[in-house]
Amino acid sequence: MSTLGSFIWSIADQLRGPYRPNQYGNVILPLTILRRLDCILEPDRETVRELAAKYDNPNRLRIEVKKATGRPFYNTSNYSFVNLLADADGLADNLADYIDRFSPDVDVFEYFDFKKEILNLEKAGLLREVITSFKAVGLHPDVVSNADMGDAFEYIIRKFNEAANETSGDHYTPRDAIRLLVDLLFAEKDVDLAEAGIVRTVYDPTAGTGGMLALAEEYLLTHNPDAKLSLFGQEYNPQSYAICKSDLLAKGHDASNIAFGNTLTDDAFKGRQFDFCMSNPPYGVDWKQYAKAVIKERDEAGPYGRFAPGLPSTSDGQMLFLLHLVHKMRAPEDGGGRAGIVMNGSPLFNGAAESGPSNIRKWLLENDLVDAIIALPTNMFFNTGIATYIWILDNDKHSDRKGLVQLIDGTSFWTKMRKNLGSKGREISDADRDKVVKLYDDFINADPDCSKVLRNDEFGYWTITVERPLLDESGQPVVDRKGNPKPDTKKRDTENVPFTYGGSTAGAVGKAEVVQAYFDAEVKPHVPDAWIDWAKVKVGYEIPFTRHFYKYVPPRPLAEIDADLEKQVAKILDLLREVEG
Repeated sequence: MSTLGSFIWSIADQLRGPYRPNQYGNVILPLTILRRLDCILEPDRETVRELAAKYDNPNRLRIEVKKATGRPFYNTSNYSFVNLLADADGLADNLADYIDRFSPDVDVFEYFDFKKEILNLEKAGLLREVITSFKAVGLHPDVVSNADMGDAFEYIIRKFNEAANETSGDHYTPRDAIRLLVDLLFAEKDVDLAEAGIVRTVYDPTAGTGGMLALAEEYLLTHNPDAKLSLFGQEYNPQSYAICKSDLLAKGHDASNIAFGNTLTDDAFKGRQFDFCMSNPPYGVDWKQYAKAVIKERDEAGPYGRFAPGLPSTSDGQMLFLLHLVHKMRAPEDGGGRAGIVMNGSPLFNGAAESGPSNIRKWLLENDLVDAIIALPTNMFFNTGIATYIWILDNDKHSDRKGLVQLIDGTSFWTKMRKNLGSKGREISDADRDKVVKLYDDFINADPDCSKVLRNDEFGYWTITVERPLLDESGQPVVDRKGNPKPDTKKRDTENVPFTYGGSTAGAVGKAEVVQAYFDAEVKPHVPDAWIDWAKVKVGYEIPFTRHFYKYVPPRPLAEIDADLEKQVAKILDLLREVEG
């Protein structure tokens, strides 16, 4: 738990009464960011004011400020936390002036709608008290590192989300899950990442408050302090966008790399690709309201568009983000890209053969884009206990991994937390994370109880339609004009035939032989008059993750069960005698 975050959140106690708990964040979040920026800007405040007096043009001023301070953003106001409280009567106006005079890149307070909150605080008689409290919190980078500030942000956001009773679809990603994703994402590129002066791009289309970007940067700079990173992200929640952008601004990144808007309907980085992509999209959230725009884009973009492989059900948009992520991976001819995405279980198996989700899996697997899928422990997220999975995608796999997918059962690698945080009662410790990454590194030599390596085509199957003859009143088959028996639709059945049936390794090209062998062995002996309607054979792909790790547990001996039953019956009889007596 972040002590700093807890301390800052405690300022919200002053808001009780005029504010409800679900409104605390509207005040605490922007003021935390304002105070952080205030502390960062303090050493050069006079220099910037002098430059502002000299240069009217914002672009020129930005360049001069960058030259003088090394920072891409600035504030030209005569106010700061140092003198705001000196003018008690003008506090609200002066605070608004302070916010207005940030450089254009710092548009975060607009997205917080913070001027409205200043008026609300003043009306409630709380403005001076709250500003006094924040003035007392030292957030200068010399005192609070970027990592500690990130932890504090995480804590405050979680408290805000809990108070706001966030919808079940939006799951704030805990840092231990992100750290595992980051380690797996970079595992294959460790050697490359150690090169002196490397330049890499990292992108998150569902950036939220920027947690994934921050931890990716932390990982890369820890392994190579000379690495030059550009972080990109897009976010459609105004407050999350404001926090993400503020965080990156404070760390000296280019603020224009963080865009506001809906990734599915308005890709802010159209035409750009990245070395590493990461995402934790919302689970089970429908995209009906965006369907028209998404379908229009798919139809107009053709076979190379981001949604060309298929569309999931409008009740769950996770796989749209999955497709978007693949579209954003740097092309193999340019060095290749890797992506990591956290999703719930449904993208592994939802949809029948030739449905949108099945076609997406088919496209991913036939193009050898799925590198590994890792099952996380349950009870990992703050507001849901559901099973979740990390998918690692790679469009330029290591030669040893080509044509293969590694499934890792990481559900047992967790440590119980001392105190639950919402629904989160488990965390992935550093030791747990190392064990999962080792399974990934060991690949075909990994512990088979926790890791399976399968060919891409082992996830494919054919859905065949089995027909039986329609009989007339005398029990004879009814035939069509060509003399072929007509099917009885009431007796129609379907069967799924794995590509691998009978040990076949031929994949999709083995269709005729494998399907016939299955039919002859599994169907014909039971219904001798049945036949396959070959025109209706469909290709499907699913990833039955849990089936691959299923372990048979024999039932208890019958005698043992009988003995238990006798004991229970005896107890019931005793109770009945007591009642009767």
